[in-house]
Amino acid sequence: MKNVDLLVLGHTAFDYIMQVEEFSKLNTSALVNKMDTLHGGAAGNVAVVASKLGLDVGLISCIGKDFKDSDYEKYLNELNIDISDMILSEDTNTPTAFVLTNPQDEQMFYFYWGAAKMYSQSDIPKAAIDNARAVHLATGDPTFNIKAGKYAYSQKKLVSFDPGQDLHLYSTNDLKELISNCNILFGNEHEIEHISDLLEKSIDEILEDGPELIIKTLGSKGSTIFVKGDEPIDIEVVPTKAVDPTGAGDSYRAAFLRMFLRDNTLETCGRFGSTVSSYIVEAQGTQTNIPSIDQALERMDNNWSESTENLN
Repeated sequence: MKNVDLLVLGHTAFDYIMQVEEFSKLNTSALVNKMDTLHGGAAGNVAVVASKLGLDVGLISCIGKDFKDSDYEKYLNELNIDISDMILSEDTNTPTAFVLTNPQDEQMFYFYWGAAKMYSQSDIPKAAIDNARAVHLATGDPTFNIKAGKYAYSQKKLVSFDPGQDLHLYSTNDLKELISNCNILFGNEHEIEHISDLLEKSIDEILEDGPELIIKTLGSKGSTIFVKGDEPIDIEVVPTKAVDPTGAGDSYRAAFLRMFLRDNTLETCGRFGSTVSSYIVEAQGTQTNIPSIDQALERMDNNWSESTENLN
């Protein structure tokens, strides 16, 4: 793998997004009014958004026999995202997410693990980590992420970690080990609270033992950046008409890291993350409405009435 700003490890997945009249009852069927097949997976989302915002990105995921020559593979290549170290399963398909939404905006999720079983059989990508400035650990196999995180941290790489919906796969000891080997912990309010409960520690206590930053995203309430040895920073949400919240968190993480790796202030990193995620929720799909860097900076400037001309 070539030298990159950001190496992203975790799921790249096909997303089936369905609008249904109602959720089916046991032993019955329900009508699907609309269905789209889209690009997704938390790692894939972060990699694509980060690339579109100007970072050189590498992506390593477990992919299946159906990924070769797919539109998703072609798209990643068009973005010059380095996927040369992808882990291929010859006998299973690529991880796939099924998301069902009813008229009340309630959702049901199903996830096909598929080729992701290869994580447990694979060595961590030390050479790719060596060639990266930062490593982001997204949803994926806990053992693989722990080994990769420990190696990256030992090599003085910036390590960020977001367990996402795979948090339930991590034991308390898993979390202790990985959090003690990362610089930034990302999570939504429910995930951060659950981590705090599992570790039996407050956010300040977690910061003392592990990462320098904990970023808690709060949906329509914005986000909060907790800083070791300093006061939390509250970031307002960017008002917009939300169509689909899926992928907002991944885009926030990518945008935050883009600004952080360019040595901007934490407040700027958070505001940029909030701005980019405001675009994502305006359309269905996690990678459908990604702004350019100029579009994001303009909206950020308009929302906070401050100049973005001198940002890196």
